Amino acid sequence: MAETKFEQLCRDKGLRLTPQRAAIYRILAGSKEHPSAESVWREVRKEMPRVSLDTVNRTLLTFAEAGLAFVVAGSGGAKRFDANLDSHQHFKCVKCNEIVDFHHEPFDDILVPPELPSGFRVLRATVYLEGLCDNCKENN
Repeated sequence: MAETKFEQLCRDKGLRLTPQRAAIYRILAGSKEHPSAESVWREVRKEMPRVSLDTVNRTLLTFAEAGLAFVVAGSGGAKRFDANLDSHQHFKCVKCNEIVDFHHEPFDDILVPPELPSGFRVLRATVYLEGLCDNCKENN
């Protein structure tokens, strides 16, 4: 049987492949909604009723630390996760909290400002925009 991309990523990162991790990643990767841990947990429980919210949350954070997913930057509210590792940016509606992906190539090469204090190492630079989506703009 051919190794899946997820299995390869886990092996490359030294993560043990468990049924819980596989289910959590499958649900995260299959979502276009940048789900919270609670949202992923509700879906995982349909297959694994005994899995805890804490397990799902810790697993998602492990994925983010290992570079298998991202925590979508933003202000307030529950952490939202994204398994899309392709170069892209996010827009979040401040009213309905919808997060959508977009890609603007000039944002891919953000220069680190020289004003950043020495001793810091940038691991990822990202662009995150907030505003109103079309639906909320029309209903405002």
